[in-house]
Amino acid sequence: MTIQHQIENELSQLLSPAVLDVVNESDQHNVPPNSETHFKVVIVSEDFVGMRKVARHQQIYAALAVQLQGPVHALALHTYTPQEWQQRQGNAPESPDCLGGSNGDKA
Repeated sequence: MTIQHQIENELSQLLSPAVLDVVNESDQHNVPPNSETHFKVVIVSEDFVGMRKVARHQQIYAALAVQLQGPVHALALHTYTPQEWQQRQGNAPESPDCLGGSNGDKA
């Protein structure tokens, strides 16, 4: 099972999300081809109602502890309640281009 599928499975079981989009953005970084190191997660769940963003992120970090200790180097989280998602008209921010270190190489 790929790391992306592991992330999808863990978060689906934990939060029963209305929206879950896990995007492998590793190809935008200076990593070997077919890497699974950089991910963007957009998740919409009723479970987030009444939770601050930091608590939402902590919950996801705990659920993905194994992946974060191993292959996953970066995890961009966009966590919303259904109402917040509706207010955003179903749009999450785009990931910025990776500039890497001070020399501008991808990282």
